[in-house]
Amino acid sequence: MTETSAPSPDPADLMPPPIPVVPPPYHSPERERLQAQARRFAAERVLPVANELDPVKGEIPRWLLEEMAAEGYFGITVPTEHGGLGLGAFEYCMVAEELARAWMSVASIIARAQGAGTGVADEARRHELLRRSARGEWIGAIALSEPDAGSDLAGVATRAERDGDAFVLTGRKRWTGNAKAADFIQVLVRTADPGPDERRSAGLATLLVEKQRDSFPEGLTGRPIDKIGYHGFVTWDLEFDGLRVPVANQLGGENADEGAFASTQQWLNIARVHTAARAVGLARAAVEDSIVYLQERRQFEHPIGDFQAVRFKLATMAARVEQARAFYQHVAHLIDLGQPCEREAAMVKLLATEMAAEVTGDGIQLHGGNGYTTEHRVERHWRDARLTTIFEGTSEIQMKIVADRLLPRSPLG
Repeated sequence: MTETSAPSPDPADLMPPPIPVVPPPYHSPERERLQAQARRFAAERVLPVANELDPVKGEIPRWLLEEMAAEGYFGITVPTEHGGLGLGAFEYCMVAEELARAWMSVASIIARAQGAGTGVADEARRHELLRRSARGEWIGAIALSEPDAGSDLAGVATRAERDGDAFVLTGRKRWTGNAKAADFIQVLVRTADPGPDERRSAGLATLLVEKQRDSFPEGLTGRPIDKIGYHGFVTWDLEFDGLRVPVANQLGGENADEGAFASTQQWLNIARVHTAARAVGLARAAVEDSIVYLQERRQFEHPIGDFQAVRFKLATMAARVEQARAFYQHVAHLIDLGQPCEREAAMVKLLATEMAAEVTGDGIQLHGGNGYTTEHRVERHWRDARLTTIFEGTSEIQMKIVADRLLPRSPLG
C-alpha cells in the first residue's frame, strides 16, 4: 500500500466515462429526457448527500425525499389520472439505475411508493392513497420476512386474528426497511392455517398498517438492525403484540386471502427486475470510478491504466455491465407488455446481482490499497452490491425458480 508522489493530472486531460443511453428498439425522446434528468439529479443532488451520510450510516434527509417527489420519482408507475407519470417498469428501472449509481438506498426508497399500500377495497380511499403515493406523501415499508420465514414466504407465522371489525396482529417481522419513518407498513400475515389438501400458502393475507412517520403505533415495537451497508434508511426487526388493524385495511378486500401469496409473488417479479437495475447502477459506478482512478493513479512513471492487465480487467467489467443492462431492459419490456416472466425476472436478478458483486469487487482490486479504504466510493458500491445477491430472494432461490421451470420439481426442494 506504499504511495509514491506524482503530479496529479489535469482533470481536463482525463477521458470521461461513457454515458449510457437508451438503445433501439427501446429508445424514445421521452425516455432519453427522463434518463438524462435522472442522471443529473443523481449526480448533483443525491451523490453529495451519499458521500456525506453513508459513512455515518445517516438516513435520507426529508428534503431530498421532497425533491424526489417533485421530480415524480415516487409515482413513475402511478397512472396520470392520479398524479403519477403513468409510465412502466422500463422507465421505473431506468430511473432506479441512475439513482443507484449515486446511492442505492435512494433507488430503493422509490419502490416504497409507486402505488404500494393502496389496494384497499374502498374506491374513493384507494384513489386518494394513489394520489398521495404519487406525491411522495404515502411512502411505506414492506414486512414479509420473519426470523423463520425468509426465502420460504409460505412459512409466514405472524398471526392476524379477527376480532369484530379489526384484526389483532401478533408475531415478528425482520428486515423491514424504513419501517419507523414510513407512512404505512404492508404486512404479510396468516389469518388461518392451511387445510390438509391446501397449499402451504393458503390462509395468508396482506394488511395495511397506517401510522405516523417516525413512530410506531400501540402494539408494535421495533429494534434497528445494524448493517454493514445499505445505509440511507434504517432496517427494523419488528414485534407485533396486539396491534389492531381495521378489516377494511386488508388489501384486496376480505376475500383476498388466497390471492395474497400470488400477489406477493407478482410484486416480487417487478422487485427482482428493479433489483437488477439497481445492481447495474452499482456496478456501473465501480466502472466509472475506476476509469477515472486508472488515469489519475501513477506507478512506474505511468498511469496504471496503461498496463494491459489492468485495461483488460476494466474492459471485462464494462462488458458485463452492458450485458446485464440489456437483459434487465428486455425483461422490463416484457413486463410492460403484460407477459408472464417469472423465469426471466429470476434469471436477470441472479445474473445482474452476481455480476455487480464481482464487478464492484474488481473495482476495489483496481484501486489497490486505496480501494480498501473509505476514502474512495468503490467500497460503498461493493457493500451495497453484495446485498443485492441476498434480498428480494437470494441467488440460490433465483436458481431454484429457474430450474423448476426447466425440470420437473424436485421432491428435495
